[in-house]
Parts: sequence; C-alpha cells; structure tokens
Amino acid sequence: MWKGILLVLLGACSFGILSSIVKLGYQQGFTLGELCSLQAGYGMVALWLIHWISGAATYGLKSKDARTCFILGSSTGLVSITYYQSVQYIPASIGIILLMQFTWMSMLAEWMIYKKKPTPTQWVAVALILAGTCLAGGLISNGASEINLAGIGYGLLAAFFYTIFIVVSGRVGRSLTPVLKSAWIVTGAFVVITLIFPPVYLINGRFTETSLWIWGLPLALFGTVLPPFLFSKGMPQTGVSLGAILSAAELPVATIAAMVLLHEKITIVQVVGVFVILGAIVLANLRKKLS
Repeated sequence: MWKGILLVLLGACSFGILSSIVKLGYQQGFTLGELCSLQAGYGMVALWLIHWISGAATYGLKSKDARTCFILGSSTGLVSITYYQSVQYIPASIGIILLMQFTWMSMLAEWMIYKKKPTPTQWVAVALILAGTCLAGGLISNGASEINLAGIGYGLLAAFFYTIFIVVSGRVGRSLTPVLKSAWIVTGAFVVITLIFPPVYLINGRFTETSLWIWGLPLALFGTVLPPFLFSKGMPQTGVSLGAILSAAELPVATIAAMVLLHEKITIVQVVGVFVILGAIVLANLRKKLS
C-alpha cells in the first residue's frame, strides 16, 4: 500500500511542475507549438521504446482498443495546447487551479452520459471547489477587473478537454498494457498537435541551433512518460478513490513550483483557496471510499 501511495504521489508531483517548466520555456523565447510538439514527440518515442523493450504484444490500429486510444489522444493534445496557452496570460499557480475544475466537470459529465447522479456530498464538494477557486484565483482579493479573461477561458477549456480524457480513458483500451495504451494515446496527441502546429523547428534551425531540443526532455519526462507509468503501477495498490485524493497533490506542488521557479507571489487568501479545493476533493472521494 505505501509503495502505491508513493508512486501515485510522485506521478501527481510530475504533473504539478509542468506549467512552471512551460513558462520558463516561454521566457527563453520558445513558442507554444514548439513546446507542445516536443513534449508529445519525445514522449511518443520514449513510450514506444519502453513498450518494444518490454516484449509485450503489440496491437495496431486494426485493434478497436488501440484505435480508440489513438483517437482519445486528441483530447490530451488539446489539453496541452489550451493549458499551456492559458499560462501565457495568467500565473502558473492560477492555471493549475483552473485545470483542476475537471473534478466537478467529470462528475457532471458522468451524470449526463452514464446517468451516475451525484450524491449530496459531491454537490457540497462542487460548491467548495468553486469557492476555493474564487479565493485561490485572486477573484476575491484582486477583483474581477484584474483577471485575464483569455487566460481564464483557455484554462477552463483545458479542464473540459481533460474531463473528456478522464471520463473516457478508464473505459477504453482494457486489452492493452498500460505502456501500450499510453503510447497510442500520446501518438494521437502528437498527430493532433502536428496538424495544428507543424514542426517547422526541425527545418528552420531552431531545434539544433538553440537549446530547444533540451526543453522537450523535462516536458516529456514529467508530462507523458513518468505519470502514466507511476499511476499504472500505483493506482491498483491504492484504489481509485484514494488515488484521486493523492493525485490532488498536483495542486500544491504546482503552486510551490510557481513560487520557487517563477517567483510568483502567493497570498494567504490564495493558500486558503488551495486548501479549500484540496479539502473538497478529499471529501468527495473519501466519502465514496467509505461507502
């Protein structure tokens, strides 16, 4: 159990530092398309190499599960694009809070699609998440006039696309190994990102003549390689409910990373908002686990 808890926590921490890495990449002059493309491209190559080294059976696109995972990858590609676009306009610590809105969006999606009606406790959790978002996002302390609407819009759009992935991913690709499933998903993401942002950096010299090629390494490692592996190993040991609670560690890690790496100022009100959101996630999932 403790090994599983550690693995899930490490996976959540990996996701948590992504937005800060992206903002540092922007400061170096790299573009949204370049960073998204490198993350998906490096991750795709790494996951396929891990799969082939493992010697597990390979299922091509003739397999329904492989094909579904490949298509599902489009949602993760769109998550990267919209999430990284949002942190161009707003602090990384706010971007992760907006992304965490998938917690209540996925609940509503399951209600509408699979007729899983939320419990009263879950409705309370939704109210707390929204209240915590207002506090952590600075809406209360700074006022609505200082909120960048473009950044908010892209952040909520990222949460919407992530909701699609969360709701669907657990129901597809069950015949595939976790690594092969992740490989097909990331391949689908890479194709979508390539269609939106053609990798011209490969021919204009930016890939080899700048440090661009280096930035793809941490993005792929913490965004597309480590988390799927750590979650696939840790979730079976912790269970889905406890795993969801542990995954919420992504939020404080992202906030701390923004403070340390980007020197973003975090107020006491924002810290209170983060803890309100974490408490709501624990409340919703712990109640489900006890039931």
